[in-house]
Amino acid sequence: MKAQRLHASGERLRLDSIAVPEPEQGQLLLEVTACGVCRTDLHIVDGEIPGARYPITPGHEIVGRVIARGSGAERFPIGARVGVPWLGWTCGKCRFCAAGRENLCEAARFTGFQIPGGYAECVVADERFCLPIPSHYGDAEAAPLLCAGLIGYRAYARAGNARRIGIYGFGAAAHILAQVASFEGRSVFAFTRPGDAAGQAFARHCGACWAGDSTLAPPEPLDAAILFAPVGALVPIALRAIEPGGAVICAGIHMSEIPSFEYALLWRERRVESIANLTRADGERFMAIAEEAPLRTHVHVRDLENANEALSDLRNGAVSGALVLRP
Repeated sequence: MKAQRLHASGERLRLDSIAVPEPEQGQLLLEVTACGVCRTDLHIVDGEIPGARYPITPGHEIVGRVIARGSGAERFPIGARVGVPWLGWTCGKCRFCAAGRENLCEAARFTGFQIPGGYAECVVADERFCLPIPSHYGDAEAAPLLCAGLIGYRAYARAGNARRIGIYGFGAAAHILAQVASFEGRSVFAFTRPGDAAGQAFARHCGACWAGDSTLAPPEPLDAAILFAPVGALVPIALRAIEPGGAVICAGIHMSEIPSFEYALLWRERRVESIANLTRADGERFMAIAEEAPLRTHVHVRDLENANEALSDLRNGAVSGALVLRP
């Protein structure tokens, strides 16, 4: 089969011809029908996340159909359409797993990083970590739900009952989350790169009641702010925008250095926290919302052979919505 693989940090992906993997016990072999392109893939290519095992086949927003099953794999029948997210395996025994916090498992393995991912024609996955996908989404439209949607939802859940939510960085995750928040009657304030009029218009199209430059103050105080842009300098800016008791939630797996700031920005029980990975329970809850809410994922589909160009477009902010590769 064909697979786009990273052989060393900072290199371009290579389109390799490799053997189709055999599913082991509890695994599914999937024919990949779509795989989203995530900013985490850029961090992996750039070597910004420790623990890489080269060569890497990136991709953790995978939609595929079951074409073979390993021994004991009975959850999904042959022909079923399933999604494969970032969290690909956990030990199930550590203190975090035992407490329902498998996203923090220190032995966890991640799809498209330690486990070969979906920039390929086929992929194997542990069936316990696969998710059913609502039937009314096409394959390409469903792919961004598997990370942009899931991680966005986990960050959104950490915002609690916040009614006025700021979103910094309006990409794939934000455009899904804005629709969820709007569906639930909350107000979304979108912050984009300075001068990005097209991005601001796209944010309003996705349900934001206000959109402006990330350097600006919102027209009213926020209850919470979610940072999808991996820019540490946005943390004190977001702290200035939230009410006492509010939260700044950093949803990226990597972020540039956070500059020092005066304690007054944090005082009165404001807080800064990070989101790490996801749990299977997150996936189940979010897919239930995706089944009910009229979410529309805005996708730009590219052929697998053009994975490097897709990553370049993502890096340069050249697309609105989400990029998806199609074998």
